[in-house]
Amino acid sequence: MSPLIEDGAVVLFQGDSITDHGRFRGEGSDLGKGYAMMAAAWFQALYPEKRVSFLNRGISGDRSADLRRRWQDDCIDLKPTWVSILIGINDVWRRYDRNDPTSVQDYAQAYRTILERTRSELDARLILCEPFVLPTPQDRLEWRADLDPKIDVVRRLAREFGALLVPFDGVFAQASMLRAPEFWAQDGVHPTPAGHALMAQAWLRAVKAL
Repeated sequence: MSPLIEDGAVVLFQGDSITDHGRFRGEGSDLGKGYAMMAAAWFQALYPEKRVSFLNRGISGDRSADLRRRWQDDCIDLKPTWVSILIGINDVWRRYDRNDPTSVQDYAQAYRTILERTRSELDARLILCEPFVLPTPQDRLEWRADLDPKIDVVRRLAREFGALLVPFDGVFAQASMLRAPEFWAQDGVHPTPAGHALMAQAWLRAVKAL
């Protein structure tokens, strides 16, 4: 098997706390401790001859509008050849904990702006990751009404922009048939180590590295 990511590529992971996951902001090459680090480490171990570099610029708490605001500094200026994006769960969460919703239209507009800039200014390949939530605790079930239309936005944009799609929401739904949801993400949002490993595997499968 030959992965889609080419020799000498620069891969940028972008998103919120799930991507951030404890990265040290003072060191630009730090990948954090989550799925981004795991996926990068496994890729490099499996394909050392490709000399692929990985960057992480996930920031905890970010929503789609935050990502759009910092896209110049945290994407365009870094000149990646691949951009992997996981954003959306905070657009959902703020509706329920702060009564500060992000409409589907605003989410789609922010996301589209990011993708259009990336395509026009970098011509980078795109990897779009589904935001997700697991049904633990029980109140997370209410979030589906807000989350599901946003997942649909990601899928539609992936088709439109010719991006790879990483179906994290479906991956976790399937995994929750094998072990309880809290095994994968105790609060339904932030993955456990096993949850991050599951994400890394799904990401690597999407780029044909597994």
